[in-house]
Amino acid sequence: MRQIVFDLETTGFKFSEGHRIVEIGAIELINGAVTGRNFHTYVNPERDMPDGAYRVHGLSQAFLADKPSFANEKVAPAFCAFIGDAELIAHNGAGFDMPFMQAELKAAGLPAMSNELVDTLHLARRKFPGAPASLDALCTRFGIDTNERKRDGHGALLDSRLLAEVYIELTGGAQAGLNFARDENGDAARAANGSARTHQARPRETPLAPRITTAEKDAHEAFLADLGVDSLWRTPVS
Repeated sequence: MRQIVFDLETTGFKFSEGHRIVEIGAIELINGAVTGRNFHTYVNPERDMPDGAYRVHGLSQAFLADKPSFANEKVAPAFCAFIGDAELIAHNGAGFDMPFMQAELKAAGLPAMSNELVDTLHLARRKFPGAPASLDALCTRFGIDTNERKRDGHGALLDSRLLAEVYIELTGGAQAGLNFARDENGDAARAANGSARTHQARPRETPLAPRITTAEKDAHEAFLADLGVDSLWRTPVS
C-alpha cells in the first residue's frame, strides 16, 4: 500500500482570506514504512509575508521571490504527479491542508485531488481522548526527536518526516510495515512500486547441528526413567 505524508506552510490560515501556500513537503510510505522518496518545494506566494507566519516558518518574502509560483509545473503538477492515487496523511489535513490545497488547485485552473485522506489529528484524538494532540505533543509521547524543529522552526519536509514517524507509532509501530507474504515461487514479493521488499522466513540449506550434548541427553533419559513408564512425559503427542 502506498501512502504519502504531506505538510504545507502558508502565509495564513485561509485561502479565502488571500493567503497562499509557500512550501510543500511530502514523504512516501510503502506498506507502512518510509521508503526514502520525498517531494519538496518552496512556492512564491505572489504576496507579502505576514509577521506571524514568518515567525512560524522563517520564510521571508525576499527568500521566496525567485521561487516558482503554485501553478508552475515544478510545483502543483509535480506534487500531484508525485502523490498519484496514494492515500494521503496529514495532521489536521481535513481542516487545513486538504482544503487549502484544493482551493489553490481550483484557483490555478488545475484538477482537484480525489485521494483518500487520513487525518492524524483525528486519529490521535480517538486513540488518546483528552490528551494534547499537536504534532509536538505526539512526538513527545512517542519519544521522537524534535531538536531540529526547535532549532530551525517549522518546515514542510521536516514536519512531514516527523509526522511519518508519529503515524507509524499511531498505527502500531515500525513492525506495521513488515509483510511476511511469499509468492508462489517462494521468493520475496515486491512491494507496490518495486522499491521495497517484503520480509520472509527462509529455510536453512543445511540444518543447524543439535546443541544438546550426549551427557545432557543421557541425564534427561535418566530423569524420565525415575518418573516411571506412565509419566506424562512418556505420553505420545497426538
